[in-house]
Amino acid sequence: MLAHKAEEDGVACVEFIAGLHGHVDYDKVPGVVYTHPEVASVGKTEEQVKEMGIPYRVGKFPMLGNSRAKTIDDAEGVVKIIAEKETDKILGVHIMCSNAGELIHEAALALTYGASSEDIARTCHAHPTLSEAVKEAAMATYDKAIHI
Repeated sequence: MLAHKAEEDGVACVEFIAGLHGHVDYDKVPGVVYTHPEVASVGKTEEQVKEMGIPYRVGKFPMLGNSRAKTIDDAEGVVKIIAEKETDKILGVHIMCSNAGELIHEAALALTYGASSEDIARTCHAHPTLSEAVKEAAMATYDKAIHI
């Protein structure tokens, strides 16, 4: 959470000074580690969900199953989605792959608006793209990914 978190804090501060409702939901600020492969996450970790006592499901999809990752010879990594068992609401998303910092925003948007893993799974993703791995992980939380 580098400059992007500070920017959101700044906007919230100015809105507050202007008499508006300034707000930053820190649970929905994506964190990115700019290594290779990159690591990005937003929302709760599996350990946090366990500690909270929330029944959950996990969907994982290896980048080895993603055709774009294979064609660019960079298929190391995985996408992991944690969803509430009863409602399928997304609680956290964790991505490790070459463009994780670019892929995490779909998850941040989903968390912000209370989306389910099925919402992501039923959204058409362009092919071939790395973002299809997010869709496949979403499918894996309640059913089965197609490309495994």
